[in-house]
Amino acid sequence: MNPVFKTLKTTVFSEMSALAQRHSAVNLGQGFPDSEGPRDVREAAAHTILDGNNQYPPMQGLPLLRQAISTHYQRFYGVDFDPDLEVLVTAGATEALAASILALVSPGDEVVMLQPLYDSYLPMVRLAGGVPRLITLQPPHWDLTEEALSAIGPNTRLVIFNSPLNPGAVVYTSEQLGRLAERCIRYDVTVITDEVWEHLAFDGRTHTPLITLPGMRERTVKIGSAGKIFSLTGWKVGWVCAAPALTGAIAKAHQFLTFTVAPGTQAAVAYGLGKDDAYFTDMRAGYARSRDRLFEGLKAEGFAVLPSEGTYFLNIDLAASGIELDDRSFCLRAVEEAGVAAIPVSAFYEETPVTRIVRLCFAKTDATLDAGIEGLAKARKLFG
Repeated sequence: MNPVFKTLKTTVFSEMSALAQRHSAVNLGQGFPDSEGPRDVREAAAHTILDGNNQYPPMQGLPLLRQAISTHYQRFYGVDFDPDLEVLVTAGATEALAASILALVSPGDEVVMLQPLYDSYLPMVRLAGGVPRLITLQPPHWDLTEEALSAIGPNTRLVIFNSPLNPGAVVYTSEQLGRLAERCIRYDVTVITDEVWEHLAFDGRTHTPLITLPGMRERTVKIGSAGKIFSLTGWKVGWVCAAPALTGAIAKAHQFLTFTVAPGTQAAVAYGLGKDDAYFTDMRAGYARSRDRLFEGLKAEGFAVLPSEGTYFLNIDLAASGIELDDRSFCLRAVEEAGVAAIPVSAFYEETPVTRIVRLCFAKTDATLDAGIEGLAKARKLFG
């Protein structure tokens, strides 16, 4: 067996969801919404499947969707992507990440990543033969400090960067992004930006794509996800946007991974990306309301809750909440003894893990959130 995968365990998300099912627990762990997604977008997929072409679409993606992605980013961020040369549709953002890493990393290349980090980054970098170098961010603000970014230097080939940050739930400011851009320009570094949560920035915050900063247009690979924008995580429709040389290289890897994506879902996503501003405003407002419900409920039960500026997630600080357990022990006991599943943030670290922070997903119905609060209150009494 390939040694990269030989020692890997089942992801913590699958583990906790399986435990939630086994114990009939409330699942605030894995990041998927309770809702079925917007009906008109699902109807667009059904229409295409029933009445459209269901054979292989182009490897690069339906022209309809590539144009919609280009138009969408011009509309929201003022950045122009050539739909024929700078947009590639992938089987979700995870495949976009895999194709990008395999295309851009050669054996021996140093790849800088910020931890906490999404669990697919490290295995794919190692599969490509890259040498990981990890920057450790610290709660509660997970700041991109000058000291942290000093890890990017003359030996760095690639940076993988996630904003809004999962699991930290922080939306990085233009000032912090500027620090990252300055280091990358100084050392001629390419950046893969995992921006799947780009439309989930709350309280008047605005996500700034790194690719829009001066000097970053030709060196940034921007990755997006329809699953997060439309609460349709099972569709697995993602994309890459980058300069032609980068997109062309990534397409060569993509063609031998998944080759293409189901045309029905592609057409529906193209329709969805053209929805009016009210959809995106209302979607954010709905998730912000759910965040506030969970935040206030947990606070009333004595939990120390960290700020959540974006994503589907918020975090609780066990130590500040008077709980002595490490985060993994807390999560295992909570699902078994208190009927609620959560994710230990230590699972997002390879080195020097934070061991006392727990991530919760608030993309749930009010009833689910209230049941989760009740279960976590029980856990605090049992373990505090």
